[in-house]
Amino acid sequence: MASLDSLQSALDYRFRDPGLLERALTHRSHGMPHNERLEFLGDSVLNFIVSTLLFDEHAEMDEGDLSRVRSNLVKQSALADIAQTLSLSAHLRLGEGELKSGGFRRPSILADALEAIFGAIYLDGGYPEISRVIERLYRPILAHIDLRTFGKDPKTLLQELVQGRGHPLPHYEVVATRGAAHDQMFDVVCEVPALGIRVQASGSSRRAAEQAAAGQAITAIESLGPARRSARRRKPAQLSLPVAVAQEKPQAPTSQDKK
Repeated sequence: MASLDSLQSALDYRFRDPGLLERALTHRSHGMPHNERLEFLGDSVLNFIVSTLLFDEHAEMDEGDLSRVRSNLVKQSALADIAQTLSLSAHLRLGEGELKSGGFRRPSILADALEAIFGAIYLDGGYPEISRVIERLYRPILAHIDLRTFGKDPKTLLQELVQGRGHPLPHYEVVATRGAAHDQMFDVVCEVPALGIRVQASGSSRRAAEQAAAGQAITAIESLGPARRSARRRKPAQLSLPVAVAQEKPQAPTSQDKK
């Protein structure tokens, strides 16, 4: 197990009680006391702080969008990625079995340990310190994502893209199934007739194949460039009724006409 000094430097937080950090890094396979209670606490602290950060800085987002973005920021894969940037795997305390099976690389173990660390910092330094640490870790992530699309699946993105261009919804069709019943592959075609888009993709389920096809369709649409709106034909000017009547009424002959 590497020195905890480098981990504390990476977190930009130094523990008053180093025992809390050691417990946060201890998987249950290593023995007692392990990190599961700290993980429980850290999960709640993380969700609250990320929710507050999004609420304070994105007044344009409604409840549904806030929930979507938060859930994707705090999900297991996102936490495992942050843990990797901290070189957390080098500091984990695992049992012999987990070490042999590569548990120090397992996303679930990395994510749980990071949440446990958040819980430990909260107990050690209070809310101001854990809020600062979490915000510091998440600022670079928030700076490089598009909150309008973050966490949306390809089918949802394709639907929004097509509707945004004023076209009917995409059409999906299963054109073939292959393989044994327990190991089938589905071939799905996705069409956007208004844009001349027809793509085909495969997946281990109908949903997976549709999502893959939607992703291909998005790429195809983006290659077309910005949406072109047809130029509106200018309607001929319409005269008000009194003006129109006055123009159609015969003019009285002038003195020049009588000569």
